[in-house]
Amino acid sequence: MKRAAAALCVLAAFTTSASAQSVTDFLKAATARWNAPTEPFTILGNIHYVGTNGLSSFLITTPEGNILIDTGLPEANPQIKANIAKLGFKVSDIKFLLNTHAHLDHTGGLADLKQETGAQMIAGERDKPLLEGGYYPGREDEKVLGFPAVKVDRTVKDGDTVTLGGTTLTAHATPGHSPGCTSWSWTVADGNATRSVLLFCSASVALNRLVGKPTHPGIVDDYRKTFAWAKSQSPDILLAPHPEMYDMHEKRKNIASGAPNPFIRAGEFAAFAARLEKAFDEALAKQTAALSSGK
Repeated sequence: MKRAAAALCVLAAFTTSASAQSVTDFLKAATARWNAPTEPFTILGNIHYVGTNGLSSFLITTPEGNILIDTGLPEANPQIKANIAKLGFKVSDIKFLLNTHAHLDHTGGLADLKQETGAQMIAGERDKPLLEGGYYPGREDEKVLGFPAVKVDRTVKDGDTVTLGGTTLTAHATPGHSPGCTSWSWTVADGNATRSVLLFCSASVALNRLVGKPTHPGIVDDYRKTFAWAKSQSPDILLAPHPEMYDMHEKRKNIASGAPNPFIRAGEFAAFAARLEKAFDEALAKQTAALSSGK
């Protein structure tokens, strides 16, 4: 999990004290990494990775059509579409577009794909205004953080489900990283076994303001609720919006016919969530101290 720890360090560096210029510089550096191409592959059963080298996008295939969860930056859409085709599927078969959270690096291609496919756009109810406005909360005027607005057809709350072709995904409200941050869980067949899958939205602080003028009302309580919920979860398979969060690249190297699937890793989510909570506590203390000192 060294890559995941490194990712947390990078995200922690961009606290609310980051200037507009530093955010711009960070995004310029990150864009090349996020948009770098990678080959699509099947994770397990009907779960396929069709994203870029640095941003996850998942295609769940069913007999009645397919579900796409998250996109990347707008310019990555041709790559996502090509990856879907490389695996032998059609973009036109996408029936549902799901989102984990309304940040530009996971929403940039949603509007284009919705227009092309006519798919139903589904997201956490508290992220609806962000998706339809194309902005980062609390930083509405920072155009560099904006993305193409997309109409949300259906919002979900904790416990709501999305079903297609025999696959049912359950929405979990895991706010903090964004107001409507939504994690998704479902099951997948693994031979004679059934594996539980959790696509965890995120709980990093990143650009969020936790004190003073918070990014969104109740943000600290939101994070606390998410960390408490995380302690009750023990999925067989962890997925996330950034590949480094779940060691995707290392795991895919070890996929081999007849061998145990490397994405099945007991205890991985608990350890990851614990690191996120520690990073959150440190960021909260740092921001609180800076506010008290007037910095």
